This record gives sequence, C-alpha cells and structure tokens, in this order.
Amino acid sequence: MRILIVGGAGLMSAGTARDLLSKLSSGTTNIIAADSNAERLESLKKSLPDSRLETHVFDVNDRAALGALLADCDLCINGVPTFAGFQMAIFEACLEAKRPYVDYGGMGVYTVKQKAQHQKWKDAGVTAVVGLGSDPGMSNIICRAVADRLDTIECINLYWGATKIGADSPVLVPPYSVSTVLAEYANPSQQFLDGKLQEVPAQAGAESIDLPHPWGRTTFIHSQHSEPLTVPFSEGIKEKGIREFTWKLSLPERDHEAWAGLVKAGFDAENEPITVNGVTVRPTDVLQAVIDRNMKKNANRISSQEVHEIHFAIGQGTRDGKPCQVTCRVIGHPDPLYDDYVDAGTSMNMSIGVQQMLSKPMKPGVWAAEEYFEAEAFFAELRKRHFAIEMETQVVETF
Repeated sequence: MRILIVGGAGLMSAGTARDLLSKLSSGTTNIIAADSNAERLESLKKSLPDSRLETHVFDVNDRAALGALLADCDLCINGVPTFAGFQMAIFEACLEAKRPYVDYGGMGVYTVKQKAQHQKWKDAGVTAVVGLGSDPGMSNIICRAVADRLDTIECINLYWGATKIGADSPVLVPPYSVSTVLAEYANPSQQFLDGKLQEVPAQAGAESIDLPHPWGRTTFIHSQHSEPLTVPFSEGIKEKGIREFTWKLSLPERDHEAWAGLVKAGFDAENEPITVNGVTVRPTDVLQAVIDRNMKKNANRISSQEVHEIHFAIGQGTRDGKPCQVTCRVIGHPDPLYDDYVDAGTSMNMSIGVQQMLSKPMKPGVWAAEEYFEAEAFFAELRKRHFAIEMETQVVETF
C-alpha cells in the first residue's frame, strides 16, 4: 500500500512514517512524504534510511500537484497543522480524487464541517476518519470501550495528563504544534452538559484528581478539543441516554505555567497580524520562530526528562440494572521502542488506525475514531508498542 502524508516532514507525521515502516507494522509498500520544507524532508530521509520512503517538496496551495500525489496513493494522511487553514481543502481534494482520508484532528474547528459531509462521502463510496491520533483518536476509542461496558450512560468524562521526571529544562519545548497548544489554552471550548453542547471559558473546570505515581495529585482543565463534538452523538452511545461528556487536559506544571503566561501576554491561535516598526507579522509565526531558534541555539541545555502520559475515561451509568462506574486507562511510560518519537502516542495511533483501515474493506462516509474502530483490536496493537491498558468496572451505590 502506498500512503501519502501531506505535511510529511512535521514532527507527528515523521513519527507515523517511522511506525508504518517499523517491524511492528505490515502492508506498507511506500510512504510518500510531501512537504514544503525541503530541509526537514532531507532530515527525515537521513533519520529514516528506508528505501520505501519517498519525499516530495510540495506546496499545499498547488491543487494540481496535490491531485497528482493523490492519484498515486492508496490513502492520504493530512499532517498539515489545523490552524494553517488547509484542513478542508485537503479533505475535499481526497473526496474528489476518491482517496481515503485521515487526519490528526481539527480541534473541533473543522470536525463539525467534515462530519456534515458524511452522506456525500458515503454516496461517493469514499472513507474519511477525522481525528486519528492520540487525542483525538485513541481517546475516542477509550470512550467506546467504556460505553460498550454500560447498558445506560449518565456521563463519560475524558482526561489526558502528562508529567516530566528530571531536572527542569530552561528551554521551552512544545509538546506539539504551537498553534494547537495556544488554542487549547486561549479558546473557549464546547462541552456536552445537561444533554447538549455548551460553551465554557478557556481553562475552566479546574478539577484535581489523585493519580498513581509519577503523576500524583493532578489538576485538569477544559480545553478546546473535538471529542465532545462526536462521542456523545455516536451510534451506540447517544442511544444509551448520555447527559454529560467532558474533555480535560493537564500539561506538566512548568509547561502549563509557560503556555498560560503566553496566553496572558496575548498570544492565541487566531494569529491576527500586528504591525511592528512598519512590518506586518503574525504573532504566532514570530513565537514559533523564536522557540525554534531557542531550541536550536540551546540544544545542549535542554534537560533529559522522562515524559509519562496517562489517558483515561470514567463512565457512569447502569449495567445489569445496577449503578456502575467503568474506567479505562491507557498509560505510556518512557521506552526505548520510541525514544526517537516526539509524540509516540499520536504518531503510533495514526499508524495503527491506517493499517487497520487498509487491512479490510472500508466503510464509506466520514467517521470519528469511536465510530470506526473496534476497541480491543486497537488496544492489542497499542500493547505491542508497550502501552499499558487498564479496564476497571465497579458496581457503585450511587453517583
């Protein structure tokens, strides 16, 4: 199978390419990494010396070039950052070319627009899965696993948290796209409350939960994400009477302070241009350039830290007529298997999903991950990649 990755030199895309070409994976004949950044493409080829990897310097604005690349692939991964503004153009080009489409998630910005085209894609016999990374993606599948263990659902609350062990780094290293982090911290979010979507302020809903070592007591906040826009409306979940669905995150404490401070200073994902000394610039572009320069200039000062991640969903409802609480956790600890990955979870989950899509006849239409994938089969692949999966079901007196 020939897999095209648009934005293929990005950090998440590069990790996905590595996993698709690794011994853990099968069925990939070629990866076509297309990106405007020739330098990063060259670095990718050097870091991943595999004859199955092809690279193309490519301008995403060139619709004809995109069409030619799509004509030569079996599936397209959209790895262009959401806030670059090309999500719908690439999505619609795949429909026109009748090529399966996947992306890492649209922060909810484009999710509803993409889902609105479900019938159009279904009629055309083409498949799209939107939000297929770690969060969204694996997080949605965690919710599916919880929902499948309940007969009725009162609520599902979804969380992601990370912590770092080691000396504090004097250099800020973004966990993923700068524009995405800023959106999570600066934008209001949609949460499913009292049976309907409601807007809540940025960084609202602070909730502290006691977690096992190394996280300890961890504070989570609401942030803009796509999961509340799909999970409570998905088949097999909405019919069970769900009244509440929320998403919350927790970045490592010092990172949280940095991003919250940048938002206080006026940086946000909207990136409205500003004129400085007669020159018009976009603030987030400047911030990204400064961060990139600082990381390169001070590479020897970036502390070696262990990053530990936990993704979990807590569902409450009934099972066999009794009040019941179901918890699903996916835990990732540092592991030599993915030392070279910037975000192993996001990269690997995309790889797993793509392989499972290509391994059997696809379902035409536009789907979220919880609608498309079978949880246990997905978890089996995560276990191969050294992620721990924990399921816990408790009969409770009340909730």
